[in-house]
Amino acid sequence: VRATQDLLAGLRALPAEQRNPAGMTRALRTRMRALLADVPEEPAQLPKKPWVVLVVGVNGVGKTTTIGKLAARHRAAGRSVLLVAGDTFRAAAIDQLGVWADRSGCQIVKQEPGSDPASVVFDGMSAAVARDVDVVVIDTAGRLHTKVNLMEELRKVRRVADREPGKVTEVLLVLDATTGQNGLIQARVFSEVVDVSGIVLTKLDGSAKGGIVVQVQRELGVPVKLVGLGEGADDLAPFDPGAFVDALLG
Repeated sequence: VRATQDLLAGLRALPAEQRNPAGMTRALRTRMRALLADVPEEPAQLPKKPWVVLVVGVNGVGKTTTIGKLAARHRAAGRSVLLVAGDTFRAAAIDQLGVWADRSGCQIVKQEPGSDPASVVFDGMSAAVARDVDVVVIDTAGRLHTKVNLMEELRKVRRVADREPGKVTEVLLVLDATTGQNGLIQARVFSEVVDVSGIVLTKLDGSAKGGIVVQVQRELGVPVKLVGLGEGADDLAPFDPGAFVDALLG
């Protein structure tokens, strides 16, 4: 609501000659575009090794699928990738990550369902260093941001992944584009716990608009970095703020 009110206030302040449908649409597009950060192009050579990505989010947003697509992107760039199956609550999540590892030619570190996620991450980081892997992508169990004990467990996973010789490079929060105001609350809580550095917006191939990201960037300064546009391995694209605003305004 606050972002909407600010945008409306800016439109009300327009000179009289711009207060027509075309002028107001242009002004709205310009102001919305200014609220969304540009995504820097990924360097061909990653500045550190291993490049460690922690992927978090609530249940059902598409974390494991996003990880598979992310791994495929890095493999296409010629990098070695290790997937860490930190979602030990669901046996299906471990199996699904294994399928993505096979599909994209990645290595995987996993334990039995019910294992301590921090222990799996520790093993994964040790393996990444020993095998001289370029990129590590850590899956985590979907958890409600309202569950304090699960968020504390996530904090522990981040601490373990941050130990030398590793160090987390990026924390990506996966948000479902169909989520409304609750997406802002999720972003706020996850940012407090694990210091989110970027957002992956999924399910943009449907009827969803995903306008909540405007307020997330405005309030938290966390940019959208990637968008999911389908189920295929190639259906993960860098966020294009201009195209997003155009789609939002229809």
